[in-house]
Amino acid sequence: MEVRIYYEDTDCGGVVYYGNYLKYFERARTQYLEERGLSVAGLMKEGAVFVVVHAEVDYRSPARYGDRLIIETVVSDMTAASFTFSHVIRERESQRVVVEGSARLAATDGNGKVKRLDNAMIAVLRSRLTRSH
Repeated sequence: MEVRIYYEDTDCGGVVYYGNYLKYFERARTQYLEERGLSVAGLMKEGAVFVVVHAEVDYRSPARYGDRLIIETVVSDMTAASFTFSHVIRERESQRVVVEGSARLAATDGNGKVKRLDNAMIAVLRSRLTRSH
């Protein structure tokens, strides 16, 4: 997935505000699922709401206004009720690593009660553990 950096993405120092990378991770996760036929809105209608229970971000180099970033996403771990997305964000032209990170999501019933992942969803995610751009 590609993200273009606009002025609104940057802080007073002219680099991407650190919290924005979590937003970019969220976009990449949503696209990753949708590319595999799993609509987040559809899953919610079926009673599956995913919540982030842990996130990590390692900042490697700054991204600046005008940069184009490529986000590589992969499901790196799964349990009966959760899965972890790992992300690498690179500057498109130079391919330098800007950020690496991950987010662990738990499946809930929409009321905060943890539930098992649907078998069909597990099958889709396990069959396609490839990188998404």
